[in-house]
Amino acid sequence: MASAPAKVILFGEHAVVYGRPAIAVPVHSLHADVEATPSPAGAGVRIAASDLGRTVDLRDAPEDDPLALAARLTLDALHAAPPDVTLTIRSNIPVASNLGSGAAVSAALARALAAALGAELDDARLSALVYEVEKLHHGTPSGIDNTVVVYGQPVYFVRDQEPELFAIRRPFTLAIADTGIASPTRVAVGDVRALHARDPDFTTPRFDAIGAIAHTARFAIATRRVATLGPLMNQNHALLCELTVSCAELDALVAAAREAGALGAKLSGGGRGGNMIALAEGVDRDRLKRALCEAGAVRVIFTEVR
Repeated sequence: MASAPAKVILFGEHAVVYGRPAIAVPVHSLHADVEATPSPAGAGVRIAASDLGRTVDLRDAPEDDPLALAARLTLDALHAAPPDVTLTIRSNIPVASNLGSGAAVSAALARALAAALGAELDDARLSALVYEVEKLHHGTPSGIDNTVVVYGQPVYFVRDQEPELFAIRRPFTLAIADTGIASPTRVAVGDVRALHARDPDFTTPRFDAIGAIAHTARFAIATRRVATLGPLMNQNHALLCELTVSCAELDALVAAAREAGALGAKLSGGGRGGNMIALAEGVDRDRLKRALCEAGAVRVIFTEVR
């Protein structure tokens, strides 16, 4: 058995693609699990993804199948021949909701296949492997999803630099509300790229401001000033709205969270759907969940960041 957690981006999405810092944290209550079991001789590698209604035979899977690519990259990294094994995937991470479902599945699959071979991939090699699979999902990913999912720790991330794993000095609670709308990260990232190409004088100061927010938030977390994260979340959301990656459904959830007492709220991830996160410190959870559901959330979970 192998597992990998979901993730949320606290600060810095989209700007992280352009070299500004971002902060992401694992969500251990949501995870992908992969079980490796022996298959008959000559069966090769089979991947059973019951949640997706798919079974993949590695021998005839296309090159652009992300499950097959994760398995092939693992075998290449270990210089191993395909074993006779069935990899069964189970995940409670909603797909296309900016929670890192694809990265978590790839990481858990690679770990399970390596274990079936009596081997192990270190976190750095595994993260690089998962990043290659993420390119199929997102086109030009920042690298933050594979990093936080593989390491399973909070990450301060700047593209093309070594990720900084850090400790949460004072745990805090987030509410994660799902719009129920699939969030095509590849499309949102592409639209921001097109906007940046057309009008860099508009986008660049907003990327800078988002990066400054992430830097300030890192200091606030390090100094236990959790309450100050709320206003920073509000500022980050406003800037993402200006970059056109929010939507009416996300804005409704943000407003509902704030009205129900959350200290701050913002979209998390690519936007245009997916999830909103809210700082739920000192808030009546039942009241907050009810308000979010009434505002259109299809599911609400609470997670402690620690």
